[in-house]
Amino acid sequence: MAQLLLEIFSEEIPARMQAGAARDLERMASERLKAAGLEWRSLTTYAGPRRLTLVAEGLPVATPDREEEIKGPKTSAPEQALDGFLRKTGLTRDQLVERDGVLFAVISQKGRAVADMIPAMVDEIVRGFPWPKSMRWGSGSLRWVRPIKRILCLFDDAVVPFEIDGIESGDVTEGHRFLGSGEPFGVADFEDYRQKLERHFVLLDPADRRLRILEAAQKVCSDKGLALVDDDGLLDEVSGLAEWPTPILGDMDPQFLDLPPEVVRLSMKTHQKYFAVRDPAKHGLAPHFVVVANVEASDGGKALAAGNSRVLSARLNDARFFWDEDQKVGFDAWLKKLQGVTFHAKLGTLAERVERITALAREIAPLVGADPDQAAEAARLAKADLASGMVGEFPELQGIMGGYYARLAGHPDAVADAVRDHYRPQGPADAVPTAPVTVAVALADKLDTLVGFFAIDEKPTGSKDPFALRRAALGVIRLVLENGVRLQIRDAISMVQAVQGRVGPHWHRLLDEGALEGEVQDFFADRLKVLLRDQGKRHDLVDAVFALGDDDLVRIVRRVEALQAFLAADDGANLLAGYKRASNILRAEAKKGPLPEGDVATNLPNQPAEEITLAGAVADAATAVDAALATEDFAAAMSALARLRAPVDAFFTAVMVNSDDPAERDNRLKLLGQVRDVMGRVADFGLIGG
Repeated sequence: MAQLLLEIFSEEIPARMQAGAARDLERMASERLKAAGLEWRSLTTYAGPRRLTLVAEGLPVATPDREEEIKGPKTSAPEQALDGFLRKTGLTRDQLVERDGVLFAVISQKGRAVADMIPAMVDEIVRGFPWPKSMRWGSGSLRWVRPIKRILCLFDDAVVPFEIDGIESGDVTEGHRFLGSGEPFGVADFEDYRQKLERHFVLLDPADRRLRILEAAQKVCSDKGLALVDDDGLLDEVSGLAEWPTPILGDMDPQFLDLPPEVVRLSMKTHQKYFAVRDPAKHGLAPHFVVVANVEASDGGKALAAGNSRVLSARLNDARFFWDEDQKVGFDAWLKKLQGVTFHAKLGTLAERVERITALAREIAPLVGADPDQAAEAARLAKADLASGMVGEFPELQGIMGGYYARLAGHPDAVADAVRDHYRPQGPADAVPTAPVTVAVALADKLDTLVGFFAIDEKPTGSKDPFALRRAALGVIRLVLENGVRLQIRDAISMVQAVQGRVGPHWHRLLDEGALEGEVQDFFADRLKVLLRDQGKRHDLVDAVFALGDDDLVRIVRRVEALQAFLAADDGANLLAGYKRASNILRAEAKKGPLPEGDVATNLPNQPAEEITLAGAVADAATAVDAALATEDFAAAMSALARLRAPVDAFFTAVMVNSDDPAERDNRLKLLGQVRDVMGRVADFGLIGG
């Protein structure tokens, strides 16, 4: 077994593209190795600032010899059929084998050296690599993210010779641009390659670079009694910027700490890739930062820290300018600006959207225990900061800055908090707001988005969701479930449509009201299935509950949870089998004609005790189920159904439904219909698998 080592060495690869490039290299190499009929023990890729590397272990040195037998025509077949078969196989008549009156072609194929196959594979990968952006350089036709300098390719400890656009393969690579020896060096295999890179100040594995940054950054902070502000996204990014990352603690002018901490952190992160620092003994940020250098400075990084401090001060001065100027302008001017900003050609301006959200928040407020006036005021202010200077510079701060400005303008905390948090939750990991005013505005914002875009037929398709409607629906579901909001989807849609009809009659309604309601409701059902499946709940149970026509999300989830617990027990599993048996019988009989209706008799001549017992059990279960459902005690409803398990089992064991006596047959079909009906009050058991 042999090892393949491939390195494509280039100018700096953007950090944001490195992880995707490593995945693409692994995928493309795996596809081509499989297509060549090769197997391997492991295949690993690495991406860094100047190199993409692949190492595959356990490859064969050659493909095996193969012998393939192809069945041909019968010996009695026409001459034309034989000629066609010979052309297909490339053999002559005397090379064919005859067996039982049929001709066979036996084709032997010698194995190929894997080293001979690698050049074409690498060429295909390099020329077809799916960089988000690529460039050409020199006079060649090759495209890559940045100019390629070298290609290292070793197989079975030997160079695989080839060239791509004048770049010849070899066994040579380079170390760190500044800390390394400055001279290229040869390698023998992957272990030698990795060790020599590290001796030349290059950490190949991004996980190693990430760990080095985290540990060293935490140390330079703790040495000064400080703590690093965690930021996994920034950590991932800077690990792609430096081959030999060296965190350095720098000082920030303390005067900038009177800016909102989100502004300071974002200025550091977005423009400079610095980590923020906090004092564990105090609230808020400390006047320091951590910069990750790509060198080990002889002065311990003092000059680097001072230079970066000056750059950061310039950035924060810009932020202070926006902060001060925004407070002079205020909400009225920003809201007026929104009149000239188009939200969507068919959905009007941002000002019209604000008007819709304001009206909707006022209507939702009583449902979530919020003050309607405060909810309306928060909704009116929620989008205003989109016209502010700070959000223009830092779009990530939308909402956050509005909250600060609302508080400075003297609005109540509930209003300011709602302005700040109304976009939440923005993802599955984002916390869900619980303050009533915030919940009202957040629901109004997301529902207006969903119903509006569905109304103009801009629904998600496949993997495409340009208006983030799946995220909006999931946000509504989480807001409703985690706050116990009793809001039915149909009522919410009607509420939004009524508001949109008053405020935004200018857009084209491409769906009639019934179709719109159905599509939005189905969309919520799909999103709820995704959420519950991620929580370990079965999607078919969601279907079974939704089939009842209930669209109260809180009630649906409670019912699904009770149903899943019921079916996990023996009584539930066995009763489900009985339900399906009863349904199959009823479905088959319905094809012959209308099913009998009416009360079930319990006094027929020679009537089996099991039939009488089941009739009584069904009547008792119906009463108990109805009472439990009325109080939304779904566990009690399931317990009532569980008591049907033994009578149903006994009935099917002792009673023949299709009796020769029409009266007996009709009575038993009525009884099975009652079993199906009482169970159907809890869920549509016919949609449940198993």
